[in-house]
Amino acid sequence: MNNEMLELIKTRRSVRAYQDTPVPEELLSAVLEAGTWAPTAMGRQSPVIVAVTDKTCRDRLSRLNAAVMGRDADPYYGAPAVVVVLAEGNNFLQDGSCVLENMMLAAHSLGLGSVWVNRELEIFDSEAGKALLKEWNLPETLRGVGAIALGYPAAPAAAPAPRKDGYVVRI
Repeated sequence: MNNEMLELIKTRRSVRAYQDTPVPEELLSAVLEAGTWAPTAMGRQSPVIVAVTDKTCRDRLSRLNAAVMGRDADPYYGAPAVVVVLAEGNNFLQDGSCVLENMMLAAHSLGLGSVWVNRELEIFDSEAGKALLKEWNLPETLRGVGAIALGYPAAPAAAPAPRKDGYVVRI
């Protein structure tokens, strides 16, 4: 079947090297808005999306993430924008995950690259993460779901891996 949305899903790739060109405000806003249209449990819209484009704050977030891994490398691969998704409640992981996927697909549709980055749960459960939430005027009850590095890819995407046998089982 040939369908524009299905092709978009099939062609999106994780980008792990970015140009230092800032993401234009119009494109960033479109990606963020796509996140707000993600499904959430009971329609509660529990996630909070934080777009980080300030270099000082972005680098601080990068250091916190790297510390969780015990490394010194930039977990956001040099992307000029990092979009953090936080949420609360029983379904915070599921709700936030839907938001992240919507934003990654929207980014791809607009010619931007993205990659899901983990460890936000550990960051925002820590004292340093709670301090960051306080600085951002957000409640300490929010939990980190994940983040996307966002920007223009530094290189063309690699070919996708073949889909594994047994990926789908029909009963």
